[in-house]
Amino acid sequence: MYSNFFKRCFDLTAALVGLILLSPIFILVTILLWIDFKGSPFFTQERPGKNERVFHILKFKTMNDKTDKSGKLLPDNQRITKVGAFVRKTSLDEIPQLINIVKGDMSLVGPRPLRTYYLPFYNEVEKKRHLVRPGITGLAQISGRNFLTWEERFDLDVEYVENIGFLMDAKILLQTFKKALLGKDVAEDPNAFIESFDVHRKKQLEEAVKST
Repeated sequence: MYSNFFKRCFDLTAALVGLILLSPIFILVTILLWIDFKGSPFFTQERPGKNERVFHILKFKTMNDKTDKSGKLLPDNQRITKVGAFVRKTSLDEIPQLINIVKGDMSLVGPRPLRTYYLPFYNEVEKKRHLVRPGITGLAQISGRNFLTWEERFDLDVEYVENIGFLMDAKILLQTFKKALLGKDVAEDPNAFIESFDVHRKKQLEEAVKST
């Protein structure tokens, strides 16, 4: 009953109230990023949602679009700005996702939506993370965030899906607020700590083939 009805009601109410209460911060960050990036302060990207339905996630930008001489984007840690670093460290970049919640694409709590090109690389157990709406925060985010291995992240995502409930959601939200205030477990350049999942899974497959 909670996951099928009350969770969505709570998400919608909390997102609408959150947008109203956070509107001054939303407007201020929008202005600061517009000045910082000399253009749109928003970042959109396709992500898989519940049942792998693709939607466009909305976030505040934290990196510019500078490229090298060949036109390739510079590494993340060279493109993030001072304002962007602050916005990311305080998790303010996640505020626009409240709009995704209102639209029904996301939930407050759930597995974080990853890139669409990761879809072919999940095993059958890991695919369970797409049985529920993805969240702004989740069990993996309060347990280490960017500093977990892919296997640890997915284990926590599946654990959440299999044990979803009001008390778990409440605990995750409280821990998220605490970590956001302290700026814990947030990496300015997540790729500095963990390789892309598709590369990681390909390496695992190659190693498995070599061992047979």
